[in-house]
Amino acid sequence: MTDSTLTRAESGTRRGPRRDADWIRRNGVYVALALLLAVNVAVTDNFVSEDTLRLQLIQVAPVLIVALGMALVIGTEGIDLSVGAVMAIAAALIPLYIGYGTGVAIGIALLAGVASGALAGILVGRVGVQPIIATLGIMVAGRGLANLFGGEIKSIRDPGIVALGSQSVLGVPYVVLIAAAVAALAWFLVRRSTYGRQLVAIGGNKRAAELAGLPVRRVLVTTYVLCGLLAALAGVLLAARSQASDPTKVGLLVELSAITAVVIGGTPLSGGQVRIAGTIAGALLMQLITATLIFHDIPDSTAQIAQAVIVVAAVYVQLGRRRTRR
Repeated sequence: MTDSTLTRAESGTRRGPRRDADWIRRNGVYVALALLLAVNVAVTDNFVSEDTLRLQLIQVAPVLIVALGMALVIGTEGIDLSVGAVMAIAAALIPLYIGYGTGVAIGIALLAGVASGALAGILVGRVGVQPIIATLGIMVAGRGLANLFGGEIKSIRDPGIVALGSQSVLGVPYVVLIAAAVAALAWFLVRRSTYGRQLVAIGGNKRAAELAGLPVRRVLVTTYVLCGLLAALAGVLLAARSQASDPTKVGLLVELSAITAVVIGGTPLSGGQVRIAGTIAGALLMQLITATLIFHDIPDSTAQIAQAVIVVAAVYVQLGRRRTRR
């Protein structure tokens, strides 16, 4: 056997475990989701039922919508901490404008999300402020605005809003259909549009994208606008489902849930990649973890601790993946 043959054999042996580890990192979220489903089917009473499935999908829908917007932002090597505050603003605006009609109230709530996203995008893309600083400032100011607009818990009795949160088509709730439509649109933008290719290129190497003539500033502003719009949509759906607006609690800590779903779904915090299917699986996994703990009478605070541990572990796995590639 020649030296070159030995070298190839040794190289193949080394790459084998690396390929296995990389497969686990890329598909671990799906394996974990399948395992947790199997465990619940085996040990959780009444888990396999239409009502349980419906409830879990309804609860995960707003978080999934926010997570999809967050995935786009993280794909540009950014982050948006203001999504929870934007949800609160959107929910707080609905009771103020519901007298002008359902469409007007929802439209103004969504425009507030667009405005917030545009502000974040301008600060990041044009002014050059670090994403975490820009969106942190908007988060603090936005929560204050939500409390200023809303003040206190307000009931929402408008038939159109109530129908949005409670009715369904062929047994599928409106909120779930909307989340599915947003997921399909996000997949199309990332995988089939020029904007998606530009977003990934900017996240991979911003300087190289600028030198290549890509519209970096425009793409960054657009991405943050989309994230703000989706956060506002999630706030509208959450208000419709609860039939109330509570600016102190709507969207509270949702940024943690969204970032966790994106990261464990395989989208790297270093940017340059967006995994829509992984984000969906990540959101479902986090919802199932929370539901499992509740089913077994474990406090919700434990679920929050579990989320924190999972996101740290996911980041560590991503770092291991980068070392392996190097």
